[in-house]
Amino acid sequence: MTSAVPSAAPPAAPSRSGLGRPAALAFAGAGALTVSNIYFPQPLLDAVASGLDVSGSAASLIATAAQVGYALGIALVVPLADVARLRRLATTLLLLTTAGLLVAAAAPNLATLTVATLALSTTTVLPQLLVPTAASLAGPGHSGRAVGAIGIGITLGSTLSRTLSGAVAGLSGDWRIAYLVAAALTGGLVFVLPRLLPASRDGRSVPYRELIGSLPRLVRAHPGLRFSAFLGATVFAAFSAFWATLAFHLAGPPFDRGVAWAGLFGLFGLFGLPAALLSYTAGRLSDRRGPRYVNTVALVCVSAAFLVLGVGGDSLTALVIGTNLLVYGTSSSQVANQVRVFRLGEQVRARLNTLFMLASFTGGAVGSLTGAALYAHWGWTGMVLGCGGFLLPAAVALARGRHLG
Repeated sequence: MTSAVPSAAPPAAPSRSGLGRPAALAFAGAGALTVSNIYFPQPLLDAVASGLDVSGSAASLIATAAQVGYALGIALVVPLADVARLRRLATTLLLLTTAGLLVAAAAPNLATLTVATLALSTTTVLPQLLVPTAASLAGPGHSGRAVGAIGIGITLGSTLSRTLSGAVAGLSGDWRIAYLVAAALTGGLVFVLPRLLPASRDGRSVPYRELIGSLPRLVRAHPGLRFSAFLGATVFAAFSAFWATLAFHLAGPPFDRGVAWAGLFGLFGLFGLPAALLSYTAGRLSDRRGPRYVNTVALVCVSAAFLVLGVGGDSLTALVIGTNLLVYGTSSSQVANQVRVFRLGEQVRARLNTLFMLASFTGGAVGSLTGAALYAHWGWTGMVLGCGGFLLPAAVALARGRHLG
């Protein structure tokens, strides 16, 4: 029986027709729509609290359930993409997510809504299935472009969904309408996305227990995976620390904008979408110059972002510039890291992506907690300096990891 962990050298790739532009756009759109299911409830929490007659802190369980569910889905569902029939898996996940959204829309109480959110977040991990699939379909020398294209969709979906759901709830006067709209959009993908995926999966069938059990061995077998995971965790920690404290910073002097205004600030982070669109160039650069080159550019951008945020933290213009640099740098870093990871073995790309994303999520959680603690004790300047503590180890790792690509 063949080992579940391949050798470090990537296998020779068969000839491919490549990932066409229509399919790439469809993948990016599907990634945007499905990842939005994690983030669109956040601006609705106050309305949910009023509608279900619970406290704001109790309603915040919904946001927590969404993050926990997504992490569970990455750990327990995404590895299936290495062995499952992708069309059937995608269809099943879309139908389950749609059902979860409909249950959430009709939830009579907070407990039902929380459980429904946990369930639908576990199954809405389609973006993390599409990224390795697109890299495989694109073929050698083009995987960076494919990853970058889907990265645009994920960035747009995670950022704009908050604003759009707030607008839908505001215009309709009912937070449940936002869930119904999300269910309609997610369910509509069933008729489009599966037919763009490969009809079958090459390779031997692997029992689920063995599939999950192979994850620790993959970590041990691939230094490039550990390198990418460390870079992803440290950069995303700094990114998360910023977003965890931005609302409090904007609510205080000299801005006095109110906590809710921070959700709208996400639009300034995209500011005509340059930061999201530039993540596609990161994919092209990863193909041409290598992931390490893009990691370096990304780390410079993120460091520059915190320099601007630290020096001009009391200026709205500086916050907009710093946010753009931070979004671009973080997105580019993730693209470069995933391109490196996907080169380690085609037959295990979904599991490699699982491990990388789990590391990034862990870094994000640590960054959010650390950023909030630093801001509480030392304010905005303390948070910015603390983020330097995340970025410095990343710079050291990059300097020492020349041989890892």
